[in-house]
Amino acid sequence: MEFRQLEYFMEVAKREHMTDAAEELHVSQSSVSRSIYNLEEELGVKLFIREGRNVRLTPTGQIFLERATQIYNLAEESKREVKESLNPYSGTVRIAFPISMAAHTLPSIIYAFRKKYPDAKFEMNNALFNDLIGGVKKGDYNMAITAPIPNDEQDTQIKSRTLFREEIVALLPLHHPLAKKKSISLLELKDDPFCILPESYMFHQLVLDSCQNAGFEPEIAFEGTDIDALKGLVSAGLGVALMPEMTLIDNIPRTAAAVRINDPVIHRPVGVIIPTQRQLLPTEQLFYDFLHEYFERLDQFRA
Repeated sequence: MEFRQLEYFMEVAKREHMTDAAEELHVSQSSVSRSIYNLEEELGVKLFIREGRNVRLTPTGQIFLERATQIYNLAEESKREVKESLNPYSGTVRIAFPISMAAHTLPSIIYAFRKKYPDAKFEMNNALFNDLIGGVKKGDYNMAITAPIPNDEQDTQIKSRTLFREEIVALLPLHHPLAKKKSISLLELKDDPFCILPESYMFHQLVLDSCQNAGFEPEIAFEGTDIDALKGLVSAGLGVALMPEMTLIDNIPRTAAAVRINDPVIHRPVGVIIPTQRQLLPTEQLFYDFLHEYFERLDQFRA
């Protein structure tokens, strides 16, 4: 089995089309087809089901894809590790994060890190909570910011570290009767329609739990697929929303107001996870250590 065969196999699995895969790989279709045929012959199983011009993975092919991806990522990681060992200050950090961290939190951290290590590069992806954990395990990336923080005692393939606790605030339309108050109780919003992220987001459950703990079931009027969508819905006067405070730093819509919730005060833990079965690359280790130092200094400054 050759490494090139794995590369061709993964591309065909991704495209579900031999010709499209060949075009992406800049090789002839016959080369790709022959490589897949030889691979199936060597393994003694069918990896794809042919459906006209398209193909799709068999159940065995899906298992093999997972393993092939791990092998491919490990090989690519090994090449990067050799390069970064010569100069760890100019390597690449592969990191993933929830969409709520995209606007302020992660850019601020990266800006501070690149002031110290200006040649460092980043490959960034956003994903849902379970996909963040799965991506770290599979080697799609070596580090992920998560909220909440997964329990590494129950999952031995990851190691988690708490970075900070983020306050949750209410975002209200500017004409809302509570919009000019400095703080409110969550119960004061019991009669308002809520704009909320879909069920696939962990933040969805946090909002439901917070409202239930405050003594009411929220009326969910709208679901938005990201934080900006929720801001737009609230700005249009279609409801209220609970938001992570950092998503509103220098980014509150003109027709909305952010109000603190004092009863109960709602927080969510934010942390970083890394794999236990792989070492971080040199530049990633620098960034991992920097994260801890960054939020430790921030806590001291706030105190």
